[in-house]
Amino acid sequence: MKQRPVQPKGGTQAILRHWREAVPNDRLAHLIRDASKGLMRALQTRLAEHGVSSGHWTFLRILWERDGLTQRELSMEAGVMEPTTFSALKTMEELGYIKRSQTRDNKKNVYIHLTPKGRALKAKLVPLALDVNRIAVRGAPAADMAATRKLLLKMIENLAEDEISPSRPPRLPGRQKRGTAL
Repeated sequence: MKQRPVQPKGGTQAILRHWREAVPNDRLAHLIRDASKGLMRALQTRLAEHGVSSGHWTFLRILWERDGLTQRELSMEAGVMEPTTFSALKTMEELGYIKRSQTRDNKKNVYIHLTPKGRALKAKLVPLALDVNRIAVRGAPAADMAATRKLLLKMIENLAEDEISPSRPPRLPGRQKRGTAL
């Protein structure tokens, strides 16, 4: 098994110091972002040991639950643009994780199916994600976990409702850089 790379000087410790000392009452969005980045770094390290990128992980997770989606459905489900999906799927096909197909009746839709190799990755990779989750919440009481989960789901619900709300203020023209608004 490959050895994990050493955390860059300051990495997680600098983030913790930032939260505890510099901005202990900063916005929740920033705290969630930093927690998410930490989770993704830990998972990416483990996935890399198996030659799987985090982008491929996203598509594999979706396909393990719903194999045979169209490329467009997969893009929507993953929340990425179709050219990004196309590029990732091309590589995943070269790696032997998926195969693309079309039906005789409809040459427009491209369907994505896992190969046996892609399906087999689930048994190797899901335990890695579960391990990252266990590490992340180690020492947290079950009641805190339940409350956090409930709060995060409520936040997701509220933001989804806001997104479709007719009373929502109009969007600013142009694109905002991700992660800068909150």
